[in-house]
Formats: sequence, C-alpha cells, structure tokens
Amino acid sequence: MDPSGPGDSVTIETFQQPLPHGITLSCRAAGEPGRPVLMFLHGFPEAAFVWDPLLEHFARPEHGGYRCIAPNLRGYERSSAPADVKAYRAKPLVQDIAALIGVVGSPLECLVAHDWGGAVAWNLANQLPQLTKRLAIVNSPHPGTFLRELKGNPKQQAASAYMNFLIRPDAERLLAENDFARMWPFFAHAGTPAAWLTEPVKNQYRAVWSGPAGSAPGAGLVGGCNYYRASPLRPPRPQDAGAAAIELPMAMLTVDIPTLVLWGLDDVALPPELIEGLEQYIAHLTLEKVEGASHWIVHERPEFVAARLANFLGA
Repeated sequence: MDPSGPGDSVTIETFQQPLPHGITLSCRAAGEPGRPVLMFLHGFPEAAFVWDPLLEHFARPEHGGYRCIAPNLRGYERSSAPADVKAYRAKPLVQDIAALIGVVGSPLECLVAHDWGGAVAWNLANQLPQLTKRLAIVNSPHPGTFLRELKGNPKQQAASAYMNFLIRPDAERLLAENDFARMWPFFAHAGTPAAWLTEPVKNQYRAVWSGPAGSAPGAGLVGGCNYYRASPLRPPRPQDAGAAAIELPMAMLTVDIPTLVLWGLDDVALPPELIEGLEQYIAHLTLEKVEGASHWIVHERPEFVAARLANFLGA
C-alpha cells in the first residue's frame, strides 16, 4: 500500500555508504540530494526496505520534497556485519548513524525510527541532539521506561521472554528452519496472519534473512540476533541478571528536541505501560496512542504514519 498518492513515480535508489570508522552501510534513498533530509531507522527482524512507501511519499515535491534515506543498520542486508558481539552495543550503533548524518548533511529535519532503530535514535537524540531537529519514534521503548518495566512488571518480563531465545547461540539456525517458520508468526496481529504480509513481501524478508548466496542457514539473521546478545536490557532470569543489574542516570535518558511518539496499542511485545511517564524524560513530547494497530504499524498503516509525520514536520 502506497501513501504517496498521485504524481510522478519516485525511484528508490540503493547505494553502499562507507563511513570514516570503517563501517559501510547499505542504504535506500529517494528524493533529490541537497534537499532537507529525513532519515529512517528500521528494527528487527526487518530491513531498510520497510520504509519504501514513506521514502517515496516524502520525496515528492507536494509532500516536502525531502531527501529520504533509510540505512540498513550494521549486521543487516549488505551493511558491514562485524563478528564480535560487542560491536552491536549502543555506542558503535550510534556512531554509525552519527557518521552517516555527517556524510549526508546535518542537522536532519527528522530522525524517524522503529523498534531497534528507535533504541539507536533515543541514544543519539540524548547524546548528539545537534544532529537532528526532531525525533519521531514508532513503537520503540524509551530506555528509561523499558528498564523500569523489565525490572518490575511481570507483564513486560513475559512479553520480552522471546529475547532469551534470540540470544541462544543456535537462534539463527532455528529461525531459518522450514522456510523461517518461526519468523512469520512474529507479524501476526491478535493471532491473525498479517494481511500486508503478501508473498512478494515475504520474499523481501527471505532475501534479507537468508544472507549471501551459499551462506549458512539464517546467516542474514546473525547481526540482528547480536543486538539482543549485546544488550543487557532483557528480562532477569536466575542465571542472568539482565535488566536487574542496570542503573541508568537521568542524564542518559533525557531528550530535549521535539519528539513524536506513535504507539500501536496492540503491540504484544511492547505493551502500552511503556509509554506511561514518558513526559519525565522528554521535554517536548507529542504522544499518540493508536487503537487497532500493532508493532508493525508501518506496514499496516503507512498512510496514517505518513500523515502524522507530516503534521509533526509542519508543527
């Protein structure tokens, strides 16, 4: 489904962007270089292609004529994929996006992010707020509320229990079995298969998850699983303190730039308790709770996301 509306077709271009610190990010982009930039960060188990409808939409002159860029985060698609799990901690992930912003021109008009992309974006907005004028988050928990819920809310602990599977050393191989049979249920909404998950979209996912031709089963999922392996923000277990061992000072959690948070309330992994108390961390917060939308709202309702983002950019 395309939110762009009528008008001339917009081309999605792909390119490899080397960064000064030795990482290369594979990127998708639309719109004229030199125009104000919107950047879009994907999550797990996705890739940059999920943003294509919004890249096309906001590249059109009638919708702002932005230069729209969606990188594949390190470990995804054809971006660099370091073997060391420590390479997927927050600091190097933020370094990648900060360097990419430096290449394409800063400050961004807005950094838009979902899921793990949001984890990177929250950190960047806290540490390097000069790099973007605005922040837009779609179903990605703020680290302050996420830590709070992982520590003290059994509901969130149960909802995040899947993380303990993804850190297994054999997670990628198991996820790849039987044509990624364990993966497709991730996208279900209230137990119903996702209508947007057509065979062509599945093929886009298969291409990302499979990795390079001839590689081991699930090779394209190794980087994504390494994000979970590298992060201590997971439910505490008897053999793994996880979030229970973490304390984050307020200085690492505040965001002072205008911030839009869109939250699909049917997100089974990220319940709405995660948006309670956001105002204590975000000085300029616009929060919209979206009934009937799940974690995959970007796929489910691209027109809605585009409209809310357009309103935010024009505010």
